[in-house]
Amino acid sequence: MTSRPIFALQAVFTLALSTLALSGCNTVNEAVTGPTDPGVRGGSPGAGGPLNGLTSDEAAFFQDGASRFAEIEVVAGGNNNGLGPRFNANQCQLCHSQPAPGGTSPARNPQIALATQDGAKNIVPWFIIPNGPIREARFQKNPDGTNDGEVHDLFVIAGRADAPGCNIAQPVFTPAGNPVTAQGGNPNIVFRIPTQLFGLGLVEAIPDSAILANFHANASAKAEEGIHGHPNAILSGNANISGNDGTITRFGWKAQNKSLLMFAAEAYNVEMGISNQMFPQERDETPSCNFVPTPNDTLNFTTASTGAVNPAVISDIEAFANFMRMLAPPVPAPGTPSTANGRAAFIRIGCSHCHNPAFTTGTKIASGSSTSPSAALSSQPVNLYSDLLVHHMGRGLADGITQGSAGPDEFRTAPLWGVGQRVFFLHDGRTSNIVEAIRDHKGPGSEANKIIDRFNALTTQQQQDIVNFLRSL
Repeated sequence: MTSRPIFALQAVFTLALSTLALSGCNTVNEAVTGPTDPGVRGGSPGAGGPLNGLTSDEAAFFQDGASRFAEIEVVAGGNNNGLGPRFNANQCQLCHSQPAPGGTSPARNPQIALATQDGAKNIVPWFIIPNGPIREARFQKNPDGTNDGEVHDLFVIAGRADAPGCNIAQPVFTPAGNPVTAQGGNPNIVFRIPTQLFGLGLVEAIPDSAILANFHANASAKAEEGIHGHPNAILSGNANISGNDGTITRFGWKAQNKSLLMFAAEAYNVEMGISNQMFPQERDETPSCNFVPTPNDTLNFTTASTGAVNPAVISDIEAFANFMRMLAPPVPAPGTPSTANGRAAFIRIGCSHCHNPAFTTGTKIASGSSTSPSAALSSQPVNLYSDLLVHHMGRGLADGITQGSAGPDEFRTAPLWGVGQRVFFLHDGRTSNIVEAIRDHKGPGSEANKIIDRFNALTTQQQQDIVNFLRSL
């Protein structure tokens, strides 16, 4: 997809005006001399396919996972029953399709059609618009004032033809705010957009020791810049660590999930309302709105009656994890003098302190065999441009949600591979302009303030080179 949302053009104009005001310039000609976002990179997606070097078995399980990833779920009567009672999507690929299956939010929001699909009577929330990103909504507080932080799904199955007798109501998301930026409106509600899934098997295969070694590297230089990121951990100052086994968590906006299996299982339950063997209870247990046994997604026992054979025997969440685990990372565009200069400037001003260019996976990473390591996953470069740590991003980006040790204004450093073909930026999709996304890193309490000051001090051409470099990834 190469088209840009209409509001991206509005964002560029807004940025130009804000730059004019901040610089004290008096003419529009001077205002437009700043860097501009060239927009979503055209050409081949360079993503969505399997890792190089998969065995025939790995390739078969990847293809099975890809097929299930694209399946549309229904409440009852289909092959994968269990949609709802509350949901944000009816298909994994609905949220992860830009620029290819496994990506992130597309330019045209498919959630709108879900509101009334199959006879449902949902109202489209104010922050879901045709040219806006797919969003999930989280409530910061419960009605009694206690902390919430959970996803409150946008839609319910009430009224659908395959959900007779179900009569539950949507959450109340009003009053409305700015539908483009999702700012303003109900102060209790915050938003997140889908993360991309490309290359996540490689991310899962990075040893904890490598993340910690990078965390401690150049510590004095990072401290000078005010950068004090940590893994999402039980104890502040460490990585974000699983409360179950003490290892580093690394998936999600706040590095809140430990593994791809957990990532898949949570999304299946939270985003689609499909309970599974990792999250076996329904999030809404209204009897009249539950039509199939729970958990909805289970292992498919191989029996004479079903005729199931591998890989059909595994559950959907295992298939999704296989798909993500063996999904190749995005391929960057060919380099140019501008992108080479931009990469050098990106490192020179300190962006790479958090957006670490590369890791290497462990030497013996298993996929389908514990005795024969996967060549596609072992000792492989991971050029993700992230340290996988969580950092304070300041009041302007805070969402008020705490997950693990990641506090209200802390987020995992977003991997930048594939950013050239993303439409929406930041955790809530408030902008489609990568220049705005860069500048939004600066604000009260942000660890990135000094880095953004350095970016702003560059010449317009140097800033443009960095933008061009990012759009090449």
